[in-house]
Amino acid sequence: MPVAIEQPFQVIPTLDYSLVDGSPEERKRFKADLLHALVNVGFMYLKNTPVTQARGIFEQVNQLLGYIPKVFDLPVETKMTCSMLKSPHFLGYSRQGQEFTKGARDNREQFDFATDYACTWKEGDMEWKRLWGPPLYPPEESLPGFRKCIVDYLNGVAGLGFKVVELIEECLKVPAGSLAQFYDEERMQQRLKLLKYVDASNLRPEDGTQGVGPHFDHGLLTFLLQATAHPGLQVQNKAGQWIDAPPVPGTFVVNIGKALEIATQNVCIATSHRVISPPKGMGSRYSVPYFQSFSLAAKVNQGIPIPQEILDLKRGRGETGIVESVNYSEYATECNGHVQLIGRIKSHPDVGEKWYPELFNELFPDGRPSFGAAY
Repeated sequence: MPVAIEQPFQVIPTLDYSLVDGSPEERKRFKADLLHALVNVGFMYLKNTPVTQARGIFEQVNQLLGYIPKVFDLPVETKMTCSMLKSPHFLGYSRQGQEFTKGARDNREQFDFATDYACTWKEGDMEWKRLWGPPLYPPEESLPGFRKCIVDYLNGVAGLGFKVVELIEECLKVPAGSLAQFYDEERMQQRLKLLKYVDASNLRPEDGTQGVGPHFDHGLLTFLLQATAHPGLQVQNKAGQWIDAPPVPGTFVVNIGKALEIATQNVCIATSHRVISPPKGMGSRYSVPYFQSFSLAAKVNQGIPIPQEILDLKRGRGETGIVESVNYSEYATECNGHVQLIGRIKSHPDVGEKWYPELFNELFPDGRPSFGAAY
C-alpha cells in the first residue's frame, strides 16, 4: 500500500471515519490515509466518528461542552474539595499554573478524571501499581449529573480508541491483537483532562504565553476534543516549524503516543506539540484530551513484528529532524507504569513529594524546584 510522502508536513490530514464501514474501496482509501498520517505526520483530524457525528452519543458531547465552563466556574473552595494533592493517582483538580512542562509553568487550570477503578496496590508492591485508583469529583450537588457525563464520555471514546487500534493493525499488516497484547486482561482505567487556558489578559508578563510547553504524549493514542473555537494548538514538523491545528467542529484531533511509536519499531511517529495561550480579550480556551490506556505493566521496547514492506516506509520519511520536546527515553528499559509515574511526578512535583517521596527524592535530590521539570 503506497504512502504519499509529504515531509516536512504543512497540513494536518483529515480522515473520514465513515469510510471504515463503506465499500471495500472506501475502506481501502481510509486505510491509505490512516497509514500516511501514522507514518509521516503523527497527527490527524478524525471526522464522522460514532462519538462526534449526529448519532450515537453525540448528545453526550453536547452535554459535556455545556458542563465544561460550569465546572471551572465553581467556587475555588468547591474545586479544592477534589484537589489532586489528595490523590496518589494524580487525579483531581489543579489550580492555574500548578503543572510544568520542560521546566516552565503551564498557564492552564485543569481537572484530571478517570473511569472508576479500585486500586489494588498494597505496601511492598511496585509504586507504579498505585497510579490507577478512584477518581475525585466536585460534590454531586454542586454540579448534578456532571460525574455521569464524564464517565459516559470516557466509555464512548474508549470504544472508538480500541477500534482505531484495530485499524492501525490492519494498516501495518500485522496479526489482529498484536497491539492488544499491551492491554490488561482485566478492565483498564481510562483517563481524560478538562483544560482551561486563560487568555493573556489574565496573565502576568513573566508568565509568558505557554499554555502547555512542547511535549510528546506518552501512551498509545490521544483523542482531543477542542471545545472552543480558539486557536493555540500547534504541531511541530521535522523542519522544526510549528503548524497550526485549529479547531474543526465535529472532529477529534488524534495523535500518536510514544509507546505506540516504540511498539511499532518507530513506523508510527509521535509528534511534538504545544499550546499557545489565547491572545488578550479572546477569552478562555477549553479542550478535552482523552488518553488511551494500556497495561501499567506493559513493556513496549521489544516492538511487535512488522513486515519489511511496512518497515521500509520509515526510509521514505527520513530522519525525524528538529524536535523541541524531551523523549520518554525510559520506555527503552522500563514498564509503562514506571514511565508514567516519573512523568507525573515531574509534572506535579507537589503531588509526587507527598505520595512518592522516595522516587521524588531520586528525581529531585535538591528538593522540589520552584519551576518544575516535565516532558
